[in-house]
Amino acid sequence: MSKEKKTLGIEFGSTRIKTCVIDGTYHVLSSGDHTWKSDCVNGVWTYDLKDAWDGLRDALRHTDCLEGLDAMGVSAMMHGYLAFDKDWNLLAPFRTWQNTMTGQAAGELTGLFRFNIPQRWSIAHLYQAILNGEDHVGRIAHITTLAGYIHHALTGENVLGVGEASGMFPIDPATLDYNDRMVSAFDSLEKVKALGLKIRNVLPKVLPAGAPAGCLTKEGATLLEGMLPEGLPFAPPEGDAGTGMTATNAVRERTGNVSAGTSIFSMVVLEKPLKAVHEEIDVVTTPSGKEVAMVHCNNCTNDFNAWTEVLDETVRLFGGSAEKGELFTKLYQKSLEGDADPGLVVINYMAGEGVTHMNSGRPMVLRRPDSPFTLANFMRASLYSTMATLKIGMDILSEEGVAIDTLTGHGGLFKTPVVGQKYMAAACNAAVSCMETAGEGGPYGMALLAMYRAEKDENETLEDYLSSKVFKDVKAVVMRPDQADVDGFNAWMKDYRAALEAERCAVNG
Repeated sequence: MSKEKKTLGIEFGSTRIKTCVIDGTYHVLSSGDHTWKSDCVNGVWTYDLKDAWDGLRDALRHTDCLEGLDAMGVSAMMHGYLAFDKDWNLLAPFRTWQNTMTGQAAGELTGLFRFNIPQRWSIAHLYQAILNGEDHVGRIAHITTLAGYIHHALTGENVLGVGEASGMFPIDPATLDYNDRMVSAFDSLEKVKALGLKIRNVLPKVLPAGAPAGCLTKEGATLLEGMLPEGLPFAPPEGDAGTGMTATNAVRERTGNVSAGTSIFSMVVLEKPLKAVHEEIDVVTTPSGKEVAMVHCNNCTNDFNAWTEVLDETVRLFGGSAEKGELFTKLYQKSLEGDADPGLVVINYMAGEGVTHMNSGRPMVLRRPDSPFTLANFMRASLYSTMATLKIGMDILSEEGVAIDTLTGHGGLFKTPVVGQKYMAAACNAAVSCMETAGEGGPYGMALLAMYRAEKDENETLEDYLSSKVFKDVKAVVMRPDQADVDGFNAWMKDYRAALEAERCAVNG
């Protein structure tokens, strides 16, 4: 392959719009970013789409090596709800994955489909809007995700990668398309029939990784102020879960990845379907359409970060100072001196949590009078709490007999060597790998999918492409679970599960 070959990946994350340019040896040539944030407007978490375009142009202006690109792709945070009329006029403010307003719809559809429909999925948002009798539903011609919207505006193609589409409506892995049985069931609902709505007519077309997904149009090039050339080929747009799997080479059966930062989620590629429906487990797909069990948790490092701010303030009270990165590193490392069962419980819920059925969060610390309340134990319990809710979901997969050869960790929780990796191996009782490229994240994964689109052989699967070419020589550190840590984490989890009753009382009361 030619080192001169180049592709661009773009990702609209929850806090940053990021770009990544890679060459034909899969190394990063350039990157850019733009900070943005969601706002709660009239009780709805949303982003202004003007901010999306302003942010994308700003990120591109800070990105080098944009000349001579061979392909590009757009990814974004999954799920949510963007509804348009036949002329692609937005009918309601963008509803992001953060919203928990679709409980009735999600529950009814889960029962109807016999398949878990989380509140953040697009079909739950659509059906809830129908149940609510919202004015705009009679004018809906298209619904899509943020990645799908940006892709359509740039290419004119109303399509989604199969991994992203699986967060809109359930996918049949045999056909790589929306599940026919569930499509028929949805169309047969009385309130849907009354609108004359056929769900396939409003959902984007589904494409597997590597498929042609259109080219940058003249109008799209104008939107980007001429920074990219008309005619540039696009890969199918994907979600952040799919790009995370790609960036960590976790797309083959029995592999998985854990993304841990502001939120935390795991993706495990299944050998066979789950035996039962679990509200705690989402079933989505890889970018090539293989079924994936996803455990998604809203809370991860935010509470730990808040405690770090308090400790930083304490240092400054005595006239000292500490660089933030060094402070985090020292506190992470200090936790290793704590007991495998730290003897106190930290609940890190800044927001609600679907896995444990909490509508909002109340961070709290609980300890017995005789608990060894040391800094090391407090830090260890705080780090355990970042992955405790994830462990509840992973334990369900273990009970289902889901096999995991290795999990690849990426995100801020794994930035300090050993610590997060060691605790995650104990929590999941599985080997956890950290790769030197994993820190590149979603835009890197999207750039890889664009490169796959640009250079794939006719019969080359995404799984083989990533393992035999992209990650063939990538170095990784693998940590296997230590039995003492596993036993300590499991003992700690008994107290954690009991403490959730106190959390529930605080939330409800």
